[in-house]
Amino acid sequence: MAIKTYAALLRGINVGGHKKVPMADLRALLEGLGHGGVRTYLQSGNAVFTADHGDEESLAAEVRAAIEERFGFAVDVIVRDSAYLKAVADACPFPAADLQPKQLHVTYFSAPVTEERFASLRQPDFLPEEFRLGDRVLYLYAPDGLGRSKLAEQLARPALTKGVVATTRNWNTVTQLVEMTRD
Repeated sequence: MAIKTYAALLRGINVGGHKKVPMADLRALLEGLGHGGVRTYLQSGNAVFTADHGDEESLAAEVRAAIEERFGFAVDVIVRDSAYLKAVADACPFPAADLQPKQLHVTYFSAPVTEERFASLRQPDFLPEEFRLGDRVLYLYAPDGLGRSKLAEQLARPALTKGVVATTRNWNTVTQLVEMTRD
């Protein structure tokens, strides 16, 4: 199997005072799993690595199990390859170049999601905030930022994310991961 570059997106670490995973320890853990080119971005659980085995799902399971063994708690992990990350950035339905990065976010899902999942949300009620679905992602335009977004609050409801892992990154992180995983 050829060597591919991936990003691991860890959900909910190093925020809110629990589930602390130092990035140096995360890099060592990934190297210990036999991965190369390991780098991290920010403190919020973004790691880039190369692998010559497995696929996105098996790599996510491997990282998840290693984190639980090493740190003693479970962390949801989504692994995506470089081509997918670039395709997500390229497919953004909002004018990313014209927006501030804090206004645009991408929620990555562990599996495909459909419009029906979000049918209970009437988008006109949230304007000027908007969302659009893509390939295992949701793009969110929140002009006042994520922290003030009423739509983001609704999108994060457990009823809407039931059965899938969901983790959100701002546009700066989305584009940085594309650059870091460039083959």
